Amino acid sequence: MEIVVGVTGATGTVYALNLLKALKDTGKVNTHLIMSDWAKENLKIETDYSLNDIGSLASVLYDNKNLGAKTSSGSFITDGMVIVPCSMKTLSSIANGYDDNLISRTAGVMLKEGRKLVLSPRETPLSPIHLENMLKLSRLGVRIVPPMPAFYNQPRTIEDIINHHVMKILDQFGIDYDKAQRWQG
Repeated sequence: MEIVVGVTGATGTVYALNLLKALKDTGKVNTHLIMSDWAKENLKIETDYSLNDIGSLASVLYDNKNLGAKTSSGSFITDGMVIVPCSMKTLSSIANGYDDNLISRTAGVMLKEGRKLVLSPRETPLSPIHLENMLKLSRLGVRIVPPMPAFYNQPRTIEDIINHHVMKILDQFGIDYDKAQRWQG
């Protein structure tokens, strides 16, 4: 399996870290990581991880300014892309076809090729513009999976809450994840 992971400058870099760990742990997924400049800053602010640490969780790390990278072409076959966290700037860029960096260009490729695109927007409150952009993308088949905590699973730690969201993202790709509790009815 080939999955592109985009990380943008919205708060919540830890979601991307846990997702990359989970994908690596499967032993079946090659991850193609693209981080925006602000994502790299948030990595420093929000975690104890370095760019080398997060890069080691991916199969390949790309420069977000390199619009010639292989993920920017429809001829590079992938199973889809996740952007977590997804800033409203990136979401707007994708919704309006403004492919000014590798993350938004790769997302545009997912749309034009009919591949899976999962966005995990991280912003609150949401303006009408944010909501309209999400609705526009949803109508195009993009999965909008914001990090909303569940409490039916009785989370005990922040890690439990993060892992539940990682499970919801992995569900979009049919990948099992045993570090989160599902609703049992």
